[in-house]
Amino acid sequence: ITVCFSVGYSAVALNHVIDFKEKKQEIIKPVSPSELFPSLPIVQGTSKRIKVLTRLTLVVSDPSHCNLLRSTSANIRLYDIIAVFPKTEKLFHIACTTLDVDLVCINVTEKLPFYFRRPPVNMAIDRGIYFELLYTPAIKDSTMRRYTISNAISLMQICKGKNIVISSAAERPLELRGPYDVANLGLLFGLSESEAKAAVSTNCRATMLHGETRKSACGVVYTVKKPRKVEEEETAVPACKKAKTQA
Repeated sequence: ITVCFSVGYSAVALNHVIDFKEKKQEIIKPVSPSELFPSLPIVQGTSKRIKVLTRLTLVVSDPSHCNLLRSTSANIRLYDIIAVFPKTEKLFHIACTTLDVDLVCINVTEKLPFYFRRPPVNMAIDRGIYFELLYTPAIKDSTMRRYTISNAISLMQICKGKNIVISSAAERPLELRGPYDVANLGLLFGLSESEAKAAVSTNCRATMLHGETRKSACGVVYTVKKPRKVEEEETAVPACKKAKTQA
């Protein structure tokens, strides 16, 4: 958490991964961040503390694994972000069109066994679902770097840079990079400069809000107070009234 704060992040998600292919696993209740971190650092330049989220990632290799996401599990609702990692084209289509998730993870460690198709990708974008690309494999190994760039560019050709989130999946502090460095990596993935910046900022915030909407089953309103400049206030008053008030 301290490293995330020092490199410029204001929020971090603790990821709990369940791979049904390895063994039968159950979704457990997430550990409260307050239990792990009694005192969180203050975000630089603000009075708010760094935000710690809980995330659940399900690695699905069979359609039956998706039934758990369709069920109304009490433990699933406790996670802030729900992500799914589909291993086949059929499961990718299901994740984009029917599953109630926030993120669809893209494989970056090996060549994709299928091609991205426009209909499911567009439907996922319309539903407010985001696609996640990991950058840690790209900085660890040259082969995985090639797969990461290749798979990312294949996705960009279909989604046109929309609804992309770039995250780390870092397990050690040395694997973490700052937001500006990650945005520069996004240029290698086929993103434009504005799209790369959004992939580490506004798109991440939108994913968090999508998770809040999923938990509330209604909606979330996110408001930002815009300060009004003194010059605008002065120009808004007519000259005749301004003269009277001065007199």
